[in-house]
Amino acid sequence: MINNIREAFFRNLWTENQVVRQILGICSILAVTNLMVNTLVMGLGLMFVISLSSLTISALRNYIPHRVRMIVQTFIIASYVILVDIFLKANYPELSRALGPYIGLIITNCIIMGRAEAFAQKNTPFISMLDGLFAGLGYTIVLMMISFVRELLGFGSIFGVNVNFLQLDTWTIMVMPPAAFFIIGVMIWVATALSTPKQTSQPAVQALSRGQQALANQQVKAGN
Repeated sequence: MINNIREAFFRNLWTENQVVRQILGICSILAVTNLMVNTLVMGLGLMFVISLSSLTISALRNYIPHRVRMIVQTFIIASYVILVDIFLKANYPELSRALGPYIGLIITNCIIMGRAEAFAQKNTPFISMLDGLFAGLGYTIVLMMISFVRELLGFGSIFGVNVNFLQLDTWTIMVMPPAAFFIIGVMIWVATALSTPKQTSQPAVQALSRGQQALANQQVKAGN
């Protein structure tokens, strides 16, 4: 069990990170990563929805007819999204207005459907819940990194607190959605470069070794 939890943790945070490795959930990156507060709320909401929906779907996996499983999964996910939306509107109305329709669009987030279909349908409820939680955590960490850069360079603040003590010029482009594309592109490039195994032998060295072997064979034949 411990090994399964550890494997699910590292898999979702790095080796199969939903954003930088599988390129999922990109739409929300454009919408909510201009401010870190909005990003944190969005990430926590998704973690809540994906973990509990994975738990529920896994618990009901043997009772859901295979032909209608996608409809049932969407219904379960939508139920938890509605809870998050009601909670934000009741307790944090300003955040709810700032996020607008994007909380409701968690229903269509392909990360949640992907974990439900690829993992929760085939594994036990507890490990499925942890898999969803870690997948949401990996998604949230990437979004927080993007929003940190965008808010710092675009507004000169972090979590709404002004840190631009030197009164440096802010970058207007960082406030605009295309900035998220630039940053996520760099992050995907770095993650791919770090994950690609290095070549242990060079073609020139291999060719030289083959030439030396052929010369040695010829010398052996000549000696015979």
